Amino acid sequence: MEVHQLRYACAVAETNSFSRAAEICKIAQPSLSQQIQKLEEELDVKLFDRLGRRIQLTEAGMAFLPHARTILSQLELARASVANKIRDMAGKVAVGVIPTIAPYRMPAYTTRFVKRFPEAKLRIVEEITPTLIEGLRDLSIDVAILALPLRHKDLDIIPLGKEPLYVALKKDHPLALKQSVALKELRGEPFVMLRDGHCFRDLSISACVSARITPNIAFESGQLSSLLGMVAAGVGISLVPEMAVKTNPDCQYVRIADTRISRTVVAATLHGRSFNHVQRAFLNCIMPSSSKKVTSQ
Repeated sequence: MEVHQLRYACAVAETNSFSRAAEICKIAQPSLSQQIQKLEEELDVKLFDRLGRRIQLTEAGMAFLPHARTILSQLELARASVANKIRDMAGKVAVGVIPTIAPYRMPAYTTRFVKRFPEAKLRIVEEITPTLIEGLRDLSIDVAILALPLRHKDLDIIPLGKEPLYVALKKDHPLALKQSVALKELRGEPFVMLRDGHCFRDLSISACVSARITPNIAFESGQLSSLLGMVAAGVGISLVPEMAVKTNPDCQYVRIADTRISRTVVAATLHGRSFNHVQRAFLNCIMPSSSKKVTSQ
């Protein structure tokens, strides 16, 4: 038994005509008649008596018709419910973000989103990349704001922007007055770095390796703010992303001269998953204006 067969049967009963029912249902009359016949064969009863040009519901047809109408009505209610849910801006979105991005980007993202969608429920989780990726996979997180590289084939990546790297120095450091500095000039300097597990640490180590530097790590922390405090105290120097520049006024920030040394910030989602209207709205809210907006997934 098919839904369209129920729809055809109701149309015939309402119009008392196969031809008018076919017009209403926008189907050829022979096809409609054939579907009604198949429905009758499946039910093993006649629903309509064909009395010349007249159509008359049989007793079985009169018993069947209310149930068919109820089924069609429930389907319409289900369709409307789904449509309303898609349009519902009071839904939820869970966003994960790494610690080297959260303090600098999330306040602006949050303000922008909440201003546009005040009824939405936004939950923010700050964690390191491996934890956020697991959150995407178990669906506890809808969107993760991360940095490349990401070598996970089950993720969809949306670029949010690229930023250069800077070296944070104590204000009286010999390199503090330079406009830019080559990484090789940092050879022999003590470094303060993020702990293992932070993707920006991996980026910093990779940058040092490319310049044939083996960093002497004098201090490790899970927060960039702690690293900058140690830089200001003269414990060591640190590489920082552009978005963190000037967050500690007691440090001097000098741009890394090698333009190849940069960080790409992205939004990551689990490939193949679907989003409600609020989740899509958040993605569109944080995307650069030049990017194609997310309409459905």
